[in-house]
Amino acid sequence: MSLDIALSTGSTAAEIDAHIIDVLRHRVGKDERAAKPHDWFTATVLALRDAVIDRWMESTRKTYDDGGKRVYYLSLEFLIGRLLRDALSNMGLTREMERALAAHGFDLAALEELEPDAALGNGGLGRLAACFMESLASLDIPAYGYGIRYVNGMFRQRIDDGWQVELPETWLSHGNPWEFDRRESAYRIGFGGEVIDTGDGVSWNPAEQVEAYAVDTPVVGWRGKRVNTLRLWTASALDPIRLDAFNAGDHVGALAEQSRADSLVRVLYPADSNAAGQELRLRQEYFFTSASIQDIIRRHAQYHGDVRTLPDKAAIQLNDTHPAVAVAEIMRLLVDIHGLEFNEAWEVTKKTVGYTNHTLLPEALESWPLPLFERLLPRHMQIVYAINSRVLREARKAGMDERQISAISLIDEGGERRVRMANLAFTGAHSVNGVAALHTDLMKSTVFADLHALYPDRINNKTNGVTPRRWLQQCNPALVSVLKDAIGDGFIDDAEKLVELNALADDPALGERIAEVKRSNKIALAAHIKTLTGVRLDPDALFDVQIKRIHEYKRQLLNLIETVALYDQIRSHPERDWVPRVKIFGGKAAPTYHNAKLVIKLANDIARRVNSDPSVGGLLKVVFVPNYNVTLAERIIPAADLSEQISTAGMEASGTGNMKFALNGALTIGTLDGANIEIKDRVGDDNIIIFGLTADEVAEKRADGYNPREVIEGSRELQQAINAIATGVFSPDDADRYKDLMGGIYDSDWFMVAADFDGYHAAQRSVDRRWEVQKAWRASAIRNIANVGWFSSDRTISEYARDIWGV
Repeated sequence: MSLDIALSTGSTAAEIDAHIIDVLRHRVGKDERAAKPHDWFTATVLALRDAVIDRWMESTRKTYDDGGKRVYYLSLEFLIGRLLRDALSNMGLTREMERALAAHGFDLAALEELEPDAALGNGGLGRLAACFMESLASLDIPAYGYGIRYVNGMFRQRIDDGWQVELPETWLSHGNPWEFDRRESAYRIGFGGEVIDTGDGVSWNPAEQVEAYAVDTPVVGWRGKRVNTLRLWTASALDPIRLDAFNAGDHVGALAEQSRADSLVRVLYPADSNAAGQELRLRQEYFFTSASIQDIIRRHAQYHGDVRTLPDKAAIQLNDTHPAVAVAEIMRLLVDIHGLEFNEAWEVTKKTVGYTNHTLLPEALESWPLPLFERLLPRHMQIVYAINSRVLREARKAGMDERQISAISLIDEGGERRVRMANLAFTGAHSVNGVAALHTDLMKSTVFADLHALYPDRINNKTNGVTPRRWLQQCNPALVSVLKDAIGDGFIDDAEKLVELNALADDPALGERIAEVKRSNKIALAAHIKTLTGVRLDPDALFDVQIKRIHEYKRQLLNLIETVALYDQIRSHPERDWVPRVKIFGGKAAPTYHNAKLVIKLANDIARRVNSDPSVGGLLKVVFVPNYNVTLAERIIPAADLSEQISTAGMEASGTGNMKFALNGALTIGTLDGANIEIKDRVGDDNIIIFGLTADEVAEKRADGYNPREVIEGSRELQQAINAIATGVFSPDDADRYKDLMGGIYDSDWFMVAADFDGYHAAQRSVDRRWEVQKAWRASAIRNIANVGWFSSDRTISEYARDIWGV
């Protein structure tokens, strides 16, 4: 008979112990003497989950009782990482859980290692969404996150002979103890077909349909104040097996409809270099967006009745352009299903929707071939045309010329006609925000210049933030302990109170304690990297880290070329007093992004050569850490001394890794790009290393016909490094492997690698000089920790709530 034991934030170790044993026996089905570590892990999660469920239900009831407004956050990615440590910490049960498990000979940290990272995202976009969900709950704001329950994620990265190999993620192979099926929340999603005139309106008759049904995961806020819902959609065919075909011998074809449905939720960002991949991406985006919007409007109609009051009860935030089709889907449901007039529905839609832009890269501002969009979503195409006619009439009335009108149009008429999803999101939202001050300014002057001229009050800035719970308290508990001793524990609830450290920045005793924590973290990371790669690292060396998605604008290539230049100098001048340095790289390249995958291979080729060369005497090590994810970031960031944030100015929207590194006491070397500028303003010019062209200077060089060859030939270190790479010094098995990659720098250098090299090289040597004066380095590290509490996602979400959502 099951024990009636419920956990809460005040539960003792004995109560937790009893509940875990009860769960182990009655829900896992194991005696504690026969249970394996994975059984104990599952029992631990389920026991904790029971306490979370109680708070979850309380939070939901309170929201319904209050009749308040909810936030709905639509994102194609939620990079939530592991949840056990996060939920324990936020529920205040970590120490008691440690004691309960220790009584059975288990270490909580070891059990945490059994939890796979949820394969629901790739990079900063998804991690930001996860931070935002945690902060929404921590600030007691009712919210749902909506996305896709990816079975195989983007991919698991393996490095074979230096090359990236993509393998499927298998995070769900043993189930997910955190999630709940919500079969009652199921919606039909249509594709194709035709639109029929019914006399008093129109009816869309899709040619095919799939069913989306919800799987919910609780999101626990700090101190268990609120538990919100992450609702992810999975897909099922209406007829999962055609028995007639199966019995006729077509055993594979009989399952074709279910396979087609499964393809919607298998992989994040399927390769879109072919027509089939493009179609799958559009289908994915519409699938999750339609299910989410149907769910939101169903809930509103059920509890509040009149859909005209939707903006009073719902704030829908689009995380980048992936869910931009929501604008047309809301319009379809309001007009076709709920009977609103088009103009009235348009006003309701605009008042409900907000759009966050995350990129200025043209290829990332999604657009779809018009024939594809119209074939898959014929009713939405009609709605897009109708919206476009209204927007263009407004533009003409405002006196805009033909160039401006063409830029504003939701349809790109140049060459292949395409539907511009960013323009749809912009026109269909009452708020359009950037994610860092520079990014927002560039939105107004570049990609959205004409839309901004037409709607001058719509663009606003909301600088990104990160949750200090995961990115300080949980990943660096030893540092938190030192900080508590120094300034008390006020910063635990309000990260901006870290500013109190400024008064102690020059305290040598505090600097020594923080340096001891850093060295301990470096020792732990070195041991982990040794296990992963076989490379031995010196924890007393400067740990220089660049971990992020591999992309040419993020300029891992600049870092690698400078590494080669440093390698050459160390060999040429052994008499100099070089600072020992460890270069740590990590990140995934999109499967079809040739140059990004070549950069990974280059990093590994350089590492192989440098790490086996006795002439550098351990002064330089290079390592590429495979399969970068949230859990690896939680290991690497607390151990970093130097944070590489070296994107081409004007191309990184914000970045959030920069904030995490600074919060853990790393100094930043970076360009005046994204949130680096605001970090510099907060920590002070003396506590950050800035180099390179500004965004305006980059634009000027591109416009004026910049000649990179001349720059390369004028820099001996750069020319030697590029030539060594291009001629096969690091790729003796294929001398021409990097010839074209280096030729791209000579011929165009769009990302300003050559233009910024000398400044970067000089900045790195200034880092060496700083490192040699450890007292000053430690003071700068403390000032970084002290002054980046402002970059908490709590502050960001508070601004969204106040300025955009009205909650």
